Amino acid sequence: MATVAAILTVPCSAGRRPKRSSQPRGCGSGSLSVRASSGANTVTLLDYGAGNVRSVRNAIRHLGFGIRDVESPEDILAAERLVFPGVGAFGSAMDVLNSTGMADALREYIQRDRSFLGICLGLQLLFDSSEENGPVSGLGVIPGVVRRFDSSNGLIVPHIGWNALQITKDTPLLQGADGQHVYFVHSYHVLPSDANRDWISSICNYGDSFISSISMGNVQAVQFHPEKSGATGLSILKKFLSPISSGTKVPTRRKASKLAKRVIACLDVRSNDKGDLVVTKGDQYDVRDHTSSKEVRNLGKPVDLASQYYIDGADEVSFLNITGFRDFPLGDLPMLEVLRCASEKVFVPLTVGGGIRDFTDANGRYYSSLEVASEYFRSGADKISIGSDAVYAAEAFLQTGVKTGKSSLEQISRVYGNQAVVVSIDPRRVYVKSQEDVPFKTVKVSTKGPSGEEYAWYQCTVNGGRDNRPIGAYELAKAVEELGAGEILLNCIDCDGQGCGFDIDLVKMVSDAVTIPVIASSGAGAVQHFSEVFEKTNASAALAAGIFHRKEVPILAVKEHLVNAGVEIEGFLDQSQNSGLPTHAYSWATDAITITGGATGLAVLAQSYRAAAASTVTGSPPQRNAIDSVLGQR
Repeated sequence: MATVAAILTVPCSAGRRPKRSSQPRGCGSGSLSVRASSGANTVTLLDYGAGNVRSVRNAIRHLGFGIRDVESPEDILAAERLVFPGVGAFGSAMDVLNSTGMADALREYIQRDRSFLGICLGLQLLFDSSEENGPVSGLGVIPGVVRRFDSSNGLIVPHIGWNALQITKDTPLLQGADGQHVYFVHSYHVLPSDANRDWISSICNYGDSFISSISMGNVQAVQFHPEKSGATGLSILKKFLSPISSGTKVPTRRKASKLAKRVIACLDVRSNDKGDLVVTKGDQYDVRDHTSSKEVRNLGKPVDLASQYYIDGADEVSFLNITGFRDFPLGDLPMLEVLRCASEKVFVPLTVGGGIRDFTDANGRYYSSLEVASEYFRSGADKISIGSDAVYAAEAFLQTGVKTGKSSLEQISRVYGNQAVVVSIDPRRVYVKSQEDVPFKTVKVSTKGPSGEEYAWYQCTVNGGRDNRPIGAYELAKAVEELGAGEILLNCIDCDGQGCGFDIDLVKMVSDAVTIPVIASSGAGAVQHFSEVFEKTNASAALAAGIFHRKEVPILAVKEHLVNAGVEIEGFLDQSQNSGLPTHAYSWATDAITITGGATGLAVLAQSYRAAAASTVTGSPPQRNAIDSVLGQR
């Protein structure tokens, strides 16, 4: 019997700075994923080279299936089951499909009613056309036009996060998924019509009711990402891969009604003085202990913690690379190995930031920021976060009013879509006596300054908060939205590591100013800080780091509090079943063994899980043994 302790073991070398090599590295053979044997079923995957398809690969392998890649149109026609995880821009995808002859092969395959699953863009491409940088003609299988969400009435676009499915047609693929949260990330959608009504199997509401999945015979497609939708998504994917099975068991959860607020776990990753990659946490961006040793704070290994936070119910996991590694060739960057390993164990979105810029390695090889981002996407990132580069691009844009298209923000957004690009803003509060004292947006602060000042502006910084720039957080946020950012990670140097709560004044100012999602960051120290930022601002998500690493405030406690505060969240089972066991923890446990005993068994597991969550060291023997002891009785 597999044990939870065994599942927590991380086999790859992602905890240390690797030796240089000309070959990209994987994560070894002993991983969480169930590897398909040579005689196992195989699915054909159409990967045309854009975005993060690694996550789909990992989910398929995790479920015990092998993969055959499409290399020619003939491979499509020969497939028994075909998965098409479309990522990026509609026009770019159609260019590739048309130039390779795969568009015609796809049309013929679908017309033959062969087993097909399209994901995200893989759904949109089935329709007649798209307005994205167009009009651009699609495959023309289903009547309809792909249009951008209308943000003119204040709707936040892109649509990012966990939203509720509304089943409109009974299909085996979506059995048990009605009213459940699944993960969406897109700016374009298709509306139901009389012409396409027969195809629709589910809808989702965001501004309008849009098509979230289609089904006709053996042809299926979903707008959401099952590979990033935790237990529910894996169950849907399993039902496609093995129609005779019932899919991964997912217990009944609270009925979802709308887009959920997200709780994100952030891991600051850097090399310590011994050369090992560790997760650390700063105090106003200072990551070294205030002792004579001045060592980098070591709060755990990146992949271990990311895996644990997925189990605990984090809606997303964000890595911030705070070590330059500029001497490394691109393929050997240590964070790439962290992503490869984490994406085999974490089935919610992964974001990575830090070091995404043009650079030249020690061998004199030049890499563009687009090349760097592409490698991160191929290694398992769903979104990338840009910091200093975005500040410089915004300053140039505000000075000239010209979009050059050459900045890293513009280039990556154009190729991968703005939903894949996060801009990280690192401001510090500057108090002023009057709103007229500075040419930047000011706010009337909740707490007066040291000399009784009633106003403040938020000066942006670069290089990890070390250098101030002549631009405010408000002005920067507006500019990067115009340049193509799809989301803003809003930090606050003054609040970082203080545990006194998010800077509500800052978060409200920025989230009211833009129509893209804003993630509140810096300062969380108690569960009440999460409900406060959601109740008082338009933040779409809240991020924390140190309080999770140190087990001061477990993710489980945050989500319980938000449920009790009436905030829509993803990831809790029906309270009558198990008193609040996170769904990811249940899925994680059932990956190891089959749990029997119904609600009673789940209640015992929940009780043990809660006790184990109090362990001061993630993955420590007490935590593992506590859960193992329960699982061993089942």
